[in-house]
Amino acid sequence: MSLIVLNYRDSKPIYGQVGDGFRKLILSGALPAGEKLPSVRELASDLAINPNTIQRAYRELEAEGFIYSIAGKGSFAAALSDVADSRRESLLASFDEAAVELLRLGMSADALTARLHHNAKESNL
Repeated sequence: MSLIVLNYRDSKPIYGQVGDGFRKLILSGALPAGEKLPSVRELASDLAINPNTIQRAYRELEAEGFIYSIAGKGSFAAALSDVADSRRESLLASFDEAAVELLRLGMSADALTARLHHNAKESNL
């Protein structure tokens, strides 16, 4: 039984669904730091999909800092603190780009601030 569930009707690519599944498992603590991920072949067989799809998902997860690989040993879940730092920097860069574009499109800084406060309130933060 796999920890990852795929929805073939979803418009999101399969590799993206695999990546999202592992992100959720790592962020929730269900996949603890240092835990070995299934091998590419094992997971591909389990999910009945092409191994290249799993390899692409693993590559993205590693680039985002969610997992790390050790040659000859496999891929492992990264420490949540490492993931959080890496993910935070990536999201802040995306946020900055979006904020600048919204300002150029005529949205006021006050409106952006109000939206941020609204989202924080909705997220109970």
